Amino acid sequence: MTQDYIVRKWTFANNDEAVSVLGPHDALVKVLDGAFHAKVTMRGTEVSFAGTEEEVNQMYATMRTITQLSQLGVHLSEGDYRYAIELAKNDELEELIALYTTEVATTFKGKAVRVKTLGQRHYVGAIQKNDIVFGIGPAGTGKTYLAVAMAVMALKRGEVKRIVLTRPAVEAGENLGFLPGDLQEKVDPYLRPLYDALYNVYGTEQVQRALERGNIEIAPLAYMRGRTLDDSFVILDEAQNTTPEQMKMFLTRLGFGSKMVITGDVTQIDLPSGRLSGLIEATRILDNIPEIAFHFFTSHDVVRHHLVQRIIEAYEGAKPPTGAS
Repeated sequence: MTQDYIVRKWTFANNDEAVSVLGPHDALVKVLDGAFHAKVTMRGTEVSFAGTEEEVNQMYATMRTITQLSQLGVHLSEGDYRYAIELAKNDELEELIALYTTEVATTFKGKAVRVKTLGQRHYVGAIQKNDIVFGIGPAGTGKTYLAVAMAVMALKRGEVKRIVLTRPAVEAGENLGFLPGDLQEKVDPYLRPLYDALYNVYGTEQVQRALERGNIEIAPLAYMRGRTLDDSFVILDEAQNTTPEQMKMFLTRLGFGSKMVITGDVTQIDLPSGRLSGLIEATRILDNIPEIAFHFFTSHDVVRHHLVQRIIEAYEGAKPPTGAS
């Protein structure tokens, strides 16, 4: 049975609105044209969609929703356009406005930090509701950044007295012993992504002052042994590179009034061959504890360049080379 071929038109109120919605060089038109078999053309402030009824209605709904967001002061990137189209194809587009108008935090420059995918929204909700949360998934899904943003807001609101950020100092092709400097200088490169996230949300000067006062602590995982972390928002990053013993040690540091977020990507384990990842072991051992939340991101939650999502999907679907064990 052939589908009806239809044409629908969307007209912007004026040229300024068209520029605001479509982005630089009419990016939204190009993304829509590449995502559907139906054709999209633009003349002045009018956009026409021509194709099957299903696709045209999805394109029209996408344009309408993104225009509504623009009118609310929310301006989307090309990656956001692609995610909106994905939601339209899955009949979930009504979620987009609530998604992009909910603020998680505010940066030191006053810019709103918002979730960008439904997966990110579920992750943030899990952190709000639970004292221990695991965020597991590929690079570019905002696991660490969102956790840092929520930690900063908790500190600002007085919900915790300090933020503790840690990751295992596991070598990925370069041995700590051959790096220059003292111990702190040796481990700083491993902690740099945590500094970057903090600087982006809290500001360089504020972070430095908080570090001096002890309100923020950034240290290798080994420094956590023997401590009890009360009234703290604790983030363990790159947790796939912990051993089961290290993971148990870290989790049992949880004190009163504290919250822990553990993030990692089980496809990027840098442990020596034959060593079991503490993150993988934790998902098996702790899965039945209702107060501990596990959130699993997918490639659909990637908020970097759209090619990152394609790369992740390609690796996930790749067959092992001939002769690989």
